[in-house]
Amino acid sequence: MWVFSSAWAASTFVVTSTAYTSSVRETDSTPFITATGARTRFGIVAVSRDLLPTLPYGSQVRLEDLGSVNGRGRGQFNYLFRNTIFVVEDTMNRRFRWRMDIWMPNRSTAISFGVRKLRVTVVRLGRG
Repeated sequence: MWVFSSAWAASTFVVTSTAYTSSVRETDSTPFITATGARTRFGIVAVSRDLLPTLPYGSQVRLEDLGSVNGRGRGQFNYLFRNTIFVVEDTMNRRFRWRMDIWMPNRSTAISFGVRKLRVTVVRLGRG
């Protein structure tokens, strides 16, 4: 596991990523509220619990789409990521490791996103 210090701001690594929406079947009983109490919106990401020491709540990141886990469709979702700084405000189910989940406003975009590799660049660790 990587644990970053403040010297790691602007570091880059790759994670497996999926997308989610505010649906009860994809979340808990409070689908519009994140683990930190923030309201869901585009720009919110959830990380697997093993990544919280690396990317604590409030961390800001930039994302780059590296394509599906099979390497297809590289950059297909960069149009969504290009001008957005994402904030870690949520966590994923305990069963996931070394993963990130991006909140999407609709189910069809989340399904199209599928399972992808993302390059994550840390802009700021924690709430700063």
